[in-house]
Amino acid sequence: MAKKVKKIILVSGTFHPLHAKAERVAKEVASELGIEFEMKLEDYVYLTEHGVKDELGFASIPQIFIELDDGTVKPVLWEFPLNEKLKPDIAKAKEQILSRIKEETEK
Repeated sequence: MAKKVKKIILVSGTFHPLHAKAERVAKEVASELGIEFEMKLEDYVYLTEHGVKDELGFASIPQIFIELDDGTVKPVLWEFPLNEKLKPDIAKAKEQILSRIKEETEK
């Protein structure tokens, strides 16, 4: 049975240079899917529990997650994609999020 996405969760910090772009992408995806958007500011405990970590075990921000109807939390964006000019690419970020959502809900 396919899983349903309950909400999009952004874990970020207002100090981070990509915060506004990550917030925009997360809100746009939530709006397109008709689901709840939640933002957690500098919630490092949440990141440690659910986030993607580097080789030293640290989770960076911003990261975007989905919460499924069964309560599971899955990361869907942990590295913001860049375009050919090395600028943040919102369209690619949305594509990655939607692709990962599709993968998680079809399992």
